[in-house]
Amino acid sequence: MYNKILITTDGSAVSRHTACAGVEFARQMGAQVLVLYVAPTYQYPVAVEIIPPSYPTEEEYAARMRQVGGGHTGAVVAAAQQAGLEVESLTAFADSPGLKIAEVAESRQCDLIFMGSHGRSGWGQLLLGSVTNKVLSHTTRPVLVHRLIKEPAS
Repeated sequence: MYNKILITTDGSAVSRHTACAGVEFARQMGAQVLVLYVAPTYQYPVAVEIIPPSYPTEEEYAARMRQVGGGHTGAVVAAAQQAGLEVESLTAFADSPGLKIAEVAESRQCDLIFMGSHGRSGWGQLLLGSVTNKVLSHTTRPVLVHRLIKEPAS
């Protein structure tokens, strides 16, 4: 039914549990897995006239974020490999993770986006926004939203 599944992670305990559920789902489907971490884009300091020497360059920032992304996606990649799945990981950069997830799913021809919901509701969702809602409203791909019953320990 699904040949390539995009599994998102932000490195949190909730997303790690969701990603494990995504790997199990992909195993049952016999699907390939693409694990995605979206890092914030580089921000130039605009409040200062001279960039401090300790401020990272854009290249240093990108390298560090790819390292962070590899740390967040590494456990998911290992779980997928252990399950015998074909897997790759990607660290992408964007100011809007939801839009980037939708874009990557389209460009990488994923059949399904598997992601979590942090369970925000009411004012929290209204004020903070929701990556999941953004993905749902900006993709034509099916999205499977995995919701944890209780918050996992860190």
